[in-house]
Amino acid sequence: MNPEVIITNIKKRYSGVSGTINALLPVQARSLAVGFVGTDLPGAQLAAQRCPGNFWQLTLWQAIWLSRKRLPDGRPRLWHVRRDLEMLLAICLRDVLRFPIRIVFTSAAKHRHSWFPRWLISRMDGVVSTTAEAASHVPNTTKVVPHGIALERFSPPPDKLTAWQRSGRPGKYGIGTFGRIRDDKGSDVFVEAMIEVLPDFPEWTAVLAGLCTPQHQAFEDALKAKIAAAGLSDRIVFLGVLGPDEVASCYQDVLLTVACPRYEPFGLTPLEGMACGCAVIATDTGAFRGIVDEAQTGHVIPTGSVPALVDALRRVLADPQRAAAMGERGRERAVSMFSVEREAEGIQTVYDAVLRQFPSRQT
Repeated sequence: MNPEVIITNIKKRYSGVSGTINALLPVQARSLAVGFVGTDLPGAQLAAQRCPGNFWQLTLWQAIWLSRKRLPDGRPRLWHVRRDLEMLLAICLRDVLRFPIRIVFTSAAKHRHSWFPRWLISRMDGVVSTTAEAASHVPNTTKVVPHGIALERFSPPPDKLTAWQRSGRPGKYGIGTFGRIRDDKGSDVFVEAMIEVLPDFPEWTAVLAGLCTPQHQAFEDALKAKIAAAGLSDRIVFLGVLGPDEVASCYQDVLLTVACPRYEPFGLTPLEGMACGCAVIATDTGAFRGIVDEAQTGHVIPTGSVPALVDALRRVLADPQRAAAMGERGRERAVSMFSVEREAEGIQTVYDAVLRQFPSRQT
């Protein structure tokens, strides 16, 4: 057991960062010896099955113990971290305990970090920024590498126009929004637009898939009350938390994915929808404008605007055949531009650049 790179995901709750790591692990393990520290993920299980000699799930203490020594060829071991606490831990190992490791960080935030994260990032040996805008806030960015999608797991159903029927819910077609239920994710924008639009489109039903934490329960309850008052409780449905495989199946069922957050650093949901053959409506945040090909794979609208979402919805819902054609083009775009293999290749160039600074057998 001698991983070249240790990838950390020290957070129990499944998040966008978890989703990124989940997709990358089985791909990176094809060509790298990978040690993974964190809550078990389907991608970790897949990497262990497909690359048993190249992948190990480690406890944090195992990762720390292994990192006391260099690799057999004398190279330092890499730690790839994505959160402030993980950066701090790796810095302590390298600079305080003098472990022979080098640290790579992925930055997605599209704003200037506060002083402490800025200091942490300044101590990184390599930085991956997910967009050019994110890189503009991180002066030591090594390379811009957009996130990618696991195209094997996120894939279209045999017949997109009939897929909703297997859900057992009303109507012929589904609309889905995916992510936590809270204000900054635009859950209220989605619900208000659906309340206005769905009475005119009886063949469509909407679902919200995602976690509602206790501090946002009153927010969700208020949305459900609005839906009930509009008489649409059977057509605007909260699904709660779905497992990774259930999420992929839900994307397959719906014909349209709506991503309407008020702020997003990058945002995977439009990509996941496109990979599953969905038309996409997304707000102008994160990397959405570069992901969605306007009028070809979907529409990009102003953030926080219910009228703009209503207008875009009416255009898509009025013609399911056109929506399906958008989804087909979206799948093609995801395959050609946003595969997880492409992301892994970009990350590998950062690993290589960091290791070139530290030749083997360096003392």
